[in-house]
Amino acid sequence: MNAINPTSFKRRSFIYRELVKLGAEFGEVNGAAVALSFGAAREAELASARRLALADLSVMPHAGFKGRGTAEWLTAQGLNIGADSNVAYTQPGGEMAARLAPTEIFLLDSLAGSGALMQRLNAAWQWAAAAPRPQQGYPLPRQDSHGWFMLAGEFAPEMFSKMCGVDLRRDRFADGQIAQTSVAKMSAIIIRADRKGKDGRAHAAYHVLADIASAEYLWSCLMDAGQEFGIKPVGLTALRDLEQ
Repeated sequence: MNAINPTSFKRRSFIYRELVKLGAEFGEVNGAAVALSFGAAREAELASARRLALADLSVMPHAGFKGRGTAEWLTAQGLNIGADSNVAYTQPGGEMAARLAPTEIFLLDSLAGSGALMQRLNAAWQWAAAAPRPQQGYPLPRQDSHGWFMLAGEFAPEMFSKMCGVDLRRDRFADGQIAQTSVAKMSAIIIRADRKGKDGRAHAAYHVLADIASAEYLWSCLMDAGQEFGIKPVGLTALRDLEQ
């Protein structure tokens, strides 16, 4: 992808100015400006992602559905959603359906970023013409409400211990598990989502979702907490490379 100026896109991260200061190189993903790299050699950014790195995925497609009948309706639409809450269920296309409660699902796109699943679901969902309406939940504008970061690398659990009360060590916090907790004194959702390479190795990674209006504050807190571990900002390319 050719480098682009994020200001030329209507869809850009709330923290794009901070990313620019850090040397981000942007590309277009699904009509939005996404930080693909930060000027370092590709292998260097991949090494950072394996050790400790923070990436901004806030403009990547994400959505939500809530209310009675939500899980049943999404299952009827072909999604794999288990019975347990606080678990994220991986879909065939790599998307994740995070069940926050019996009647609330948070959807995250795969790192391909096509948005195809969200587009299909939004097109399929509609109010019934008249009462009594079926129990099928209702859509939530998560794209507009939640910023989305990914913290990757072997030192991620140790870094989290400085700012979160939940034990996120990999032997205590399973892949796909969700913690609805406080990070840096603000409400956040943490989802363990290890990146699995073709060699079978799993690289530690965690989605961090929080109020989009406080995205810049949370980014700065995460970067500050990771300084002792040599945290680096990385782009989408490094996260994708973890699966190669």
